[in-house]
Amino acid sequence: MKRLLSLLMAVLIVMSVCGCHYQHLSDDEDTEQQTLTIDNPDFYQKFKGKGISINVYNWGEYISDGSDGLLDVNTEFTNLTGINVNYSTYANNEELYAKLKGGGADYDIIIPSDYMIARMIKEGMVQKLNFENIPNYQYIMDSFKGKLYDPKNEYSVPYTWGTVGIIYDNSAIDVPPEEIDWDILWDEKYRDSILMFDNPRDAFAIAEKLLGYSMNTEDPKELKNAAEKLKEQKHLVQSYVMDEVFDKMGAGEAVLAPYYAGDAVTLMDEYDHLSFAIPKSGTNLFFDAICIPTGARQKEAAELYINFMCEPDVAYATTSYIGYSTPNGAAYEMLDDEVKEDGISYLDDEFLDDKTEVFANMSDEANLMMQNLWTDMKSTQEDSGNKWLVPLFLLACVLLSVAIIIKRYLKNKKDIF
Repeated sequence: MKRLLSLLMAVLIVMSVCGCHYQHLSDDEDTEQQTLTIDNPDFYQKFKGKGISINVYNWGEYISDGSDGLLDVNTEFTNLTGINVNYSTYANNEELYAKLKGGGADYDIIIPSDYMIARMIKEGMVQKLNFENIPNYQYIMDSFKGKLYDPKNEYSVPYTWGTVGIIYDNSAIDVPPEEIDWDILWDEKYRDSILMFDNPRDAFAIAEKLLGYSMNTEDPKELKNAAEKLKEQKHLVQSYVMDEVFDKMGAGEAVLAPYYAGDAVTLMDEYDHLSFAIPKSGTNLFFDAICIPTGARQKEAAELYINFMCEPDVAYATTSYIGYSTPNGAAYEMLDDEVKEDGISYLDDEFLDDKTEVFANMSDEANLMMQNLWTDMKSTQEDSGNKWLVPLFLLACVLLSVAIIIKRYLKNKKDIF
């Protein structure tokens, strides 16, 4: 009896210590599933049972969905808060901007990149956050606060960060990774095996870096020169892609593709033939952050979602699944040393200071000029060795028709005489 009472007391003590935590375990006993621990579950109960929904608009492949034993973030949020998440994705910042600017979108959460956040702040497209509703902001490392895109930390909460580099097929590229630079994307040897960004800001940045310009140049001459450089590359490019890079590089349809380091980590985990190099001349350092659009219908519920995304377990699941680097200090401490030292996700400060450049918001005039130059370049995308096939085919059809008419004419004339 004494042993039984002692055991019961021990159980009660453990329960009293853990009682302040919300913990959800996987129902699948055959799967080693990440657990979610919330220190203050009562904070998330305000909208329970009220039928609230929020609309979240995010990049594709950019949130943990329950794969690989990690958390299904949106499902966990709904289980905890009772708030349903309507989740949709976009391919690039320009698509996000166009949809919101058009006025036909109704979103409570968006996750743009640095320069686009600055543009949206300037144009009044996002609203200030109430950080009393986001206490987990405490986990964001100081080095990711006060950035140029949101200097007073009023409109956004950092989500991920990373760099741009080149994913390549290591069985087809014989250049040492430390020697790879942006000019490899203009190498005739890899014609029809090169993929390129399908958005102007990233594509222009590569051409600008190759030409020795700032990635934030607004000089009309330099922008035109960058556009010409992209036109020079066009006949080598198999296709312009965003998320399609996963299928094409994974299947071996291409051997070179500039893309984001986080996605490169994901691809390399799955395919042994793929490697990643950060160009030796330098690259773009980017930050993606969570914002609430102006006019969002569920601002407070959206702030609850932002706070949830900053929970250490949730931020850890996010960075582990998507491969991008985390600004969340608690989540960073949970990572294996192998990840912290992989030379891709977390670069040393010296390289970041000397070899990277963060996109700034460009003037309206420069943005318009870049967009027009991009559209012009894309409109001649099909210019290649095959560009004369259609005209030649049409000419052949015309000549054949003429020949048939002449033959019939001669035959009829012969029959008459």
